[in-house]
Amino acid sequence: MAQGIKMPTTDDLMSMWQASGLKQKIIFTFLMIAAFRLGVQMPLFGINNQIFSNIAQSNNIIGFLDLFSGGALGKVSIFALGIGPYITSSIIIQLVSVVIPSLQKLQQEEGEAGRRKLSQYTRLFTVVLAAFQSLVFMLYLRHLPGSIMPGVNHGMFFLSSMAVLTAGSILVMWLSELITEKGIGNGGSLIIFVGILSGIPVYASRTAQMVSHNSMLQMGLAVLLAIFFATMIFIVIMQEAIRKVIIVNPRRQVGNKVYGGMNSFIPFKLNPGGVMPIIFAVAILLFPSTVLSLVGQANFRSAAVKHLVITLNQWLSPDGIIYYVLYFLLIVALTFFYASIMPNMQPKDIANNLKKYGSSIPGIKPGKPTAEALDKILTKTTFIGALGLGIVALLPSFASYVTNIKTLQGIGATSLIIMVGVALDLINQVKTHLLARNYESFLKDK
Repeated sequence: MAQGIKMPTTDDLMSMWQASGLKQKIIFTFLMIAAFRLGVQMPLFGINNQIFSNIAQSNNIIGFLDLFSGGALGKVSIFALGIGPYITSSIIIQLVSVVIPSLQKLQQEEGEAGRRKLSQYTRLFTVVLAAFQSLVFMLYLRHLPGSIMPGVNHGMFFLSSMAVLTAGSILVMWLSELITEKGIGNGGSLIIFVGILSGIPVYASRTAQMVSHNSMLQMGLAVLLAIFFATMIFIVIMQEAIRKVIIVNPRRQVGNKVYGGMNSFIPFKLNPGGVMPIIFAVAILLFPSTVLSLVGQANFRSAAVKHLVITLNQWLSPDGIIYYVLYFLLIVALTFFYASIMPNMQPKDIANNLKKYGSSIPGIKPGKPTAEALDKILTKTTFIGALGLGIVALLPSFASYVTNIKTLQGIGATSLIIMVGVALDLINQVKTHLLARNYESFLKDK
């Protein structure tokens, strides 16, 4: 007689928690996050950070960067550059790997050893970007009246501050990689996630003060929060939606037993890149915006050059229409880019594997016709996902303008998508660890 499925008890869950190593991973992750938050609170020596903090509240670009750094930029802490240089370096290395054959070979043909080399190149380039950004940041502070405290040796202070900022960015990169390798995983996204969460109380307090004596703004806030909630639901749907391609498996007879013959499917995610297209799009747009914003504060002798810098800065500002058009196009392009480099979304490889094992898609011949059919399916699926992701990214920002409540714009679509995406990824990581332990227990019982 068949027995019913036994539901896990509290003791079973506790033993799974202990034996799977999940507790150690979570504790390690929390310790790394605590180290990151400690560094955020450590100010750079010789800087009057109140001056820059006031600018961060009034400048949209700097305020947006401050949100992603967890407040480190506004405080001018040793982690002021945050994980931005590492993210930007990862983008550039991944893009260049598609163009340069030697790097493409490292990524696709040399397995784990090749990926380690690419990771090393990413780290080295992160140092270069961090040094450059620290130089631009210090040049900006140098031209900002009152930002550098009196009595400081400017030459040594300038070089030592650059060294500290660069080292701080490298330390953040190291913490994120430790979280990825020894913690719960996805360290870079998790650090951004923590930075966004730390800024929510500030944004909520500003919004509460603004709407406290205005009934129209209170109604607008209710509408805006409803749109945010609906956006979160749609993000979850986008993250979890898949396109199933039915596969017919051949029957094989081994002795007196027949194996196979049952249909299965290949799952293609609607949004294969997850939150990474959003993070990369923001990093690509904010890098020139940050440089222009900081350079724009310098005293130019040429009025034409200063006007050009200010104009470009306005075009790339998060308040401008050009920024949102570029943002949308980048999200679409990066979603297709991620789909093109993911190993489990290569039509030719999938078609060859299906032909090798005698499986096929109903109504389609094996080999090249299967690859062409899969390519069409993936193109349509990715296009729908990219379009949906782009629309979701713009919707809350548009709602902020309509309701005239812009104090929550910092935790708009970009932050929502990152927070929901990272939260879903963490849940899946935990499920994977627990299911692995459950499977091990099942095998032992057998």
